[in-house]
Amino acid sequence: MYRILNEHQEVRERRDRRRHPIYSVPRSVARAPKQVWTWDINKIPGPYKRSWFYLYVIVDIYSEFVVGWMLAQRESTELGKRLINYACKREGIVENQLTIHADRGSPMKAQAMEELFADLGLGKSHSRPRVSNDNPYSESFFSTTKEHMPEHFDSIVQARGFFADTFTAYNNEHKHAGLQMLTPSTVHYGKVDEVLATKQAALDDAYRRNPSRFPHGPPIAKRPPAEVWVNKPDAAQVANAQPNPQESPAVPLPSDDTRSQPSSTPTKGVQAGLAPQINNKGSDAPLL
Repeated sequence: MYRILNEHQEVRERRDRRRHPIYSVPRSVARAPKQVWTWDINKIPGPYKRSWFYLYVIVDIYSEFVVGWMLAQRESTELGKRLINYACKREGIVENQLTIHADRGSPMKAQAMEELFADLGLGKSHSRPRVSNDNPYSESFFSTTKEHMPEHFDSIVQARGFFADTFTAYNNEHKHAGLQMLTPSTVHYGKVDEVLATKQAALDDAYRRNPSRFPHGPPIAKRPPAEVWVNKPDAAQVANAQPNPQESPAVPLPSDDTRSQPSSTPTKGVQAGLAPQINNKGSDAPLL
């Protein structure tokens, strides 16, 4: 009987079992600052065992610039909305300009967050479940930032002061290997040509003084990458990619999928610069 039913394609799973959806590979490309941001929330150890502060950070993947951050005592969709809204206003984001990538945490997938994105005209992109490589920039940034942290912070005021110094130095002083040794602020605020002209003049002068130091010929000041991807596709797909793609329909994950890797994050021993004004009253306010 079952053989006959199978021949007529009448045999199927009778049990009521959950069928897991197939998630698309998130793909976003930035060819200039303020086109693709990535954000995440991470736990920061507090003064007591199992006490935590929550660090919210938004990073521009093209310039590696920290466009906004917040340290709070709880993980909340409302606080995430406040930070994103404040960062968009501060950076002058207009409708359909920006895509924000995140994992599938509760604040990121909340209905209130979806409504904020619709109100601001933002594109959205989410990692696949349990695939950390889909959000490499935030994951790598938090991993390296934790290398500079103390084992714990005695208070939220102390922690805010630490991160204010760290992020100020990172944005304005850290020479990023992924940006050809330029600072994130140089790339983010469009000063690349000016800085590279100064660097090229110094290289030309060094070559004139001692050509033997450069066996491969006159040195050239390299520019940062022209485009930065979350999950760069193959060459045929790159040509047709849009700067701010919306979340695409679910498609099977290619077996030969390769994922782009983040460039370097702050190196050990980063020196603290001038910190921005800090709210010491313990309120959860965006800090940029």
